[in-house]
Amino acid sequence: MIDIATIRKRAKRRKRTQRIGFSTLAMVTLITMVPIAMVVIYVFIQGLPAISWEFLTEQPREGMRAGGILPAIVGTFWLTLGTAVISVPLGVGAAIYLAEYASDNRWTRIIRVAIINLAGIPSVVYGLFGLGLFVLFLNFGTSILAGSLTLSIMTLPVIISTTEEALRAVPSSFRVVSISLGGTRWQTIRRIVLPQALPGIITGVILGLERAAGETAPILFTAAAFFLPRMPGSIFDATMALPYHLFVISTQVPGMPVKIQYGTALVLLVFVLGMNLIATLIRSRSRARRQW
Repeated sequence: MIDIATIRKRAKRRKRTQRIGFSTLAMVTLITMVPIAMVVIYVFIQGLPAISWEFLTEQPREGMRAGGILPAIVGTFWLTLGTAVISVPLGVGAAIYLAEYASDNRWTRIIRVAIINLAGIPSVVYGLFGLGLFVLFLNFGTSILAGSLTLSIMTLPVIISTTEEALRAVPSSFRVVSISLGGTRWQTIRRIVLPQALPGIITGVILGLERAAGETAPILFTAAAFFLPRMPGSIFDATMALPYHLFVISTQVPGMPVKIQYGTALVLLVFVLGMNLIATLIRSRSRARRQW
């Protein structure tokens, strides 16, 4: 028979182990977050002196050593928008099929493994694939369309995987109740499952689009130009883009002021963080309405 003293000792031991575990997790989190915060703060400090109305609204001048970066901002926006228009419907649709319609057999398991593996392929490989298929074979040329299609293929695995997980996380009882009340499978998915899975879906979409907005290798082969004297007039025109512009002014332009390099990096960082902020607000509102 266990006495009270033994029970208290075991309780104290469990509490001590729990405190050690929590302290270890907090330390790991701190070690992870501090370098990231330092990088962001350093970019802000170095890049803020370059930020001005002229820098954000004018064309580059004097070999990109003066003027602004408006064409690169606009090009990044169009590439990200094109990627979203192509990849989001395809990725969400594929995830709905895999999560709600496809049976769990060998072929679907192979497809899921392939999708996970595609997410780990280096972006330069996607760039070469886009060059061969969209630029040369389909004759789209170096254009916003070719770049958006290439970035869409690169982001699809992330969107499909995260969306499928979000759909599977919705309790099956929601589906059972909906179907028992006379709803069809598609009505159940559209009116019950998708709204409940929306926070996870938005997370996957933003992760994919953030990666697309910050990539250099895929657009280097398919969409980006070193310098353009005008804005793109259609999806078949080449464009400047912030990641490639930052690469060029950091490595290819001698005598480039450091503040312009960091200013460009700061604009790209704000662009990505802005997308994240919008997604967080939408996700928070969706979670507030969730019923589980």
